[in-house]
Amino acid sequence: MNKIQKLITRLCPDGVPFRKLGEVCKISRGVRVIRSQLTENGEYPVYQNSMKPLGYFDEKNCKANTTFVISAGAAGEVGYSYVDFWAADDCFYFACPEHLQNKFLYYVLLRKQEYLFSQVRRASVPRLSRMVIEKLEIPLPPIAIQHEIVNILDKFTELEAELEAELEARTRQYKYYLNNLLSFNEDES
Repeated sequence: MNKIQKLITRLCPDGVPFRKLGEVCKISRGVRVIRSQLTENGEYPVYQNSMKPLGYFDEKNCKANTTFVISAGAAGEVGYSYVDFWAADDCFYFACPEHLQNKFLYYVLLRKQEYLFSQVRRASVPRLSRMVIEKLEIPLPPIAIQHEIVNILDKFTELEAELEAELEARTRQYKYYLNNLLSFNEDES
């Protein structure tokens, strides 16, 4: 944190400015595809109304390293794709200008995810309006600060994934020993 604090003090002596997301970057809505157009193992994942791909499509409408928000179904969920993908019509995606790093936007939106969830209209299909996303105020520090924040959060994300994998392995190991150490030849009785 010390390095970031020093950068903020040096580069933002008056504090980090906040701007409405709709003023900072272009927000686009995806394009509808129908299930019959999708395959199970295509080239590009299709994000529609959840973080799990609906299927795969032979075209893309978003580049890799793009942040997106689901607007129906799992409305308010924030995603980031490391690969090219197809954003369907219940998905908003962002074209960031040079002064806004896309991965930084992803982390900012993750931090605001509870707010996004609170703005979802609960009907037969939960929906998040474009206006909520456009009016969302985000911090806009200089790109050097954004870069440092992304590096730190990426490292923690990587460590968290390693810990989850280790925990899963230990849980399987525990179950194995629990079953084997306490069986005492139950099959023979």
